[in-house]
Amino acid sequence: MKNTITLGSTNFTVNRNGFGALPIQRISKEESIQLIRMAYEAGITFFDTARFYTDSEKKLGEALEGIRDKVYIATKTGATTVEGFWKDLETSLGNLKTDYVDLYQFHNPAFCPKPGDESGIYDAMLEAKAKGMVKHIGITNHRLAVAKEAIASGLYETLQFPFSYISGEQELELVKACKEKNMGFIAMKALSGGLIRNSAAAYAFLTQFDNVLPIWGVQKKEELQEFISYIDNPPTMNEAIKAIIAKDREELCGEFCRGCGYCMPCPVDIEINSCARMSLMLRRSVPAAWLTEDWQEKMKKIENCLHCGQCKGKCPYGLDTPTLLEKNYEDYKQVVAGAVKV
Repeated sequence: MKNTITLGSTNFTVNRNGFGALPIQRISKEESIQLIRMAYEAGITFFDTARFYTDSEKKLGEALEGIRDKVYIATKTGATTVEGFWKDLETSLGNLKTDYVDLYQFHNPAFCPKPGDESGIYDAMLEAKAKGMVKHIGITNHRLAVAKEAIASGLYETLQFPFSYISGEQELELVKACKEKNMGFIAMKALSGGLIRNSAAAYAFLTQFDNVLPIWGVQKKEELQEFISYIDNPPTMNEAIKAIIAKDREELCGEFCRGCGYCMPCPVDIEINSCARMSLMLRRSVPAAWLTEDWQEKMKKIENCLHCGQCKGKCPYGLDTPTLLEKNYEDYKQVVAGAVKV
C-alpha cells in the first residue's frame, strides 16, 4: 500500500498523515515547534490551520521557517466580506511567515461562495490567486448541502469535511463524488473528536479511499508517534479491526454531538460541544477526568438553559441540542452520585 496520496487536481503528493494544527493552540510555542518539526522529520508535509485557531498560525510559521518550500500549508478564512477576506489573508501570511498559501479554504461558510455572488469573496479569492498569494482554492464545511453544492460547482480543488468510520452513507457519497470530480477530500475529525479511541482502526478505514487525506489533530508527542509509526507499518483492514469498527458503529452512529462547536457561543455560557456528548466521553475515556469539580460546575450550567433554540438552529447536523444537553446532564448526575458505573 502506498503511503502517499495526491490531493486531487492540486497535485500535492503528500504522506497519508496530514497534521491538523488546531490542538496546538492548547500547548506552548516551544512544544508546538517541537511537535511540528518532529512531524516534518518523519515525512509529514501537509499542515492545516486556520485564522480562527488563535495562535496556531504563528506557531506553525515559526516551526516551518527555513523549510517553507518543502511543505504544503493550508489555512482558512471565515470572512463573509471582501474587506474581511483581505484582512484575514494578510494576517495569515504574516503569521505563517510566507508570501503565499498553498491551499486557502473558505472556513465552514453557510453558503457556497461563487463568482459574482453578493458576498464577493470568491472573486477576491480569484484575485488573490492571480497575484500568487493563493495557489489553490478549497472549502471546508459541516453541512451536506453546502458540500454537495461545492463539489457540483467545479470551483474548488478540495473539500474538507468530517469523515470517519462512524460516518454514514451520505459522507461516503461525498468522498465518491469528489473522486469523480478529481477533488481532494481532506478528512477532519477522523477520530470523531475523541470518541474513536483506536487510531489503528481509524487509519485502516481511511486507507481504503485513495483520494482521502486525514488530518490528525495532535497536541502530544505520544499521539504523533502513533501516526508516525503507521507510515512504515500501516494498519490493514483485518477481522480484528472490522470487529472494533462494528462495535463502535453500533454505539456511536446516530444522534450524537460531534463536538464541532458551531453551536457556540451559548448565551448562558454552557460549553455545549463538550456537555452535549458527556455521556459518551464518560464511557469512552478515563471517567475521572470528566468528574472534577470544574466539570461538575460546567455541567450544572445546563440548568440555566434558556431554550432559546440558538444552538439547535446553528447545528450543522440538525440535532435537538437542548434535549441532548438535558439527557447528558441527567446521565452525568447519576454517574456523579454513583448510581451508574462507567
